[in-house]
Amino acid sequence: MLKRGIEFLISTLFTAIACILLRIAYNANEAKIGELVSERYIYVIGGILGFVFFFFFAPIISSAILSKMDSVETKLVKMSLKELLASVFGVFIGLTIANLIGLSISGYGGIIAPTITVLLNIIFGIIGFRVASRKKDEIDSFSGIIEGVKTKGNVSGKQKILDTSVIIDGRILDLLKTGFIEGKIIIPNFVLEELRHIADSSDSLKRNRGRRGLDILNEIQKQTSVHVEIVDFSTKEQLEVDSKLLKMAEKIDAFVVTNDFNLNKVAEFQGVKVLNINELSNAIKPVVLPGEDMQVTVIKAGKEYGQGVAYLNDGTMIVVEGGSKFTGETINVIVTSVLQTAAGRMIFTKKKD
Repeated sequence: MLKRGIEFLISTLFTAIACILLRIAYNANEAKIGELVSERYIYVIGGILGFVFFFFFAPIISSAILSKMDSVETKLVKMSLKELLASVFGVFIGLTIANLIGLSISGYGGIIAPTITVLLNIIFGIIGFRVASRKKDEIDSFSGIIEGVKTKGNVSGKQKILDTSVIIDGRILDLLKTGFIEGKIIIPNFVLEELRHIADSSDSLKRNRGRRGLDILNEIQKQTSVHVEIVDFSTKEQLEVDSKLLKMAEKIDAFVVTNDFNLNKVAEFQGVKVLNINELSNAIKPVVLPGEDMQVTVIKAGKEYGQGVAYLNDGTMIVVEGGSKFTGETINVIVTSVLQTAAGRMIFTKKKD
């Protein structure tokens, strides 16, 4: 039914255009043609042309139109509501610009001004749609910030994208509870997929890590003071999770929160800002200076002969010279030196006499 309706409409339009063109040709050569053909035959010829067009050409054109409509409908159905609204907004802006330009040329007579205005509407409408589609992530980010400011009042920083390792680690949850991290927290769909894949692993250790990550994620979503959003992101090329994470951060201008040393280095090379939980942990550990007194409990013997090993509450390792014989005892020690490594901080001490 729809196909027949489209065929009838385009055939009617073709017939009208044919009659107009025949009328123009007749008026231009009326002195010669008028003697042979009466003016009323113009419409008869136009009707015959429209009839032929309806049976031979209209079905082909209507099939092409319906195919294009199905393609557009499929794309629109796949779009999220935010993407659809952003695209409609882009088309509206494009049409507004086109009509403003059309007003400036409306003084031209004849068919020139309307034709140019129609072309401008088509061109700027398409441009507005394409720009809005490409900038939908930034539009979503801006709307998310505005929404967060209205509802919670503390979404005033750059967006933070959490990677798989930092979710499984779990310290990000405690950090979010403190309120030191500002901005919207983004969980990419491919990170969720990776967590689900790890949680379904046949390896018990991986399975437990994946389930812990999902539990941490659920706890993060329950934090009323944190604006958390799960975002769908995909690329045309097939990329690994880390590469996709960096590409997403670069596109929406966000920070990546991780504790993956290799990801940190690659991000620095690509110019993507990374917040490393391990670096933060090392930065806020208590500072000790050589000569300070400490009271520690020797836990075990060290790697070198006679050394004992103790730990602070934050996990910092303390090496006690000659402390192996005091294993299990609490003793007073003096700090001799402090060594900062990529893995953390080590404090070297000796027993206080």
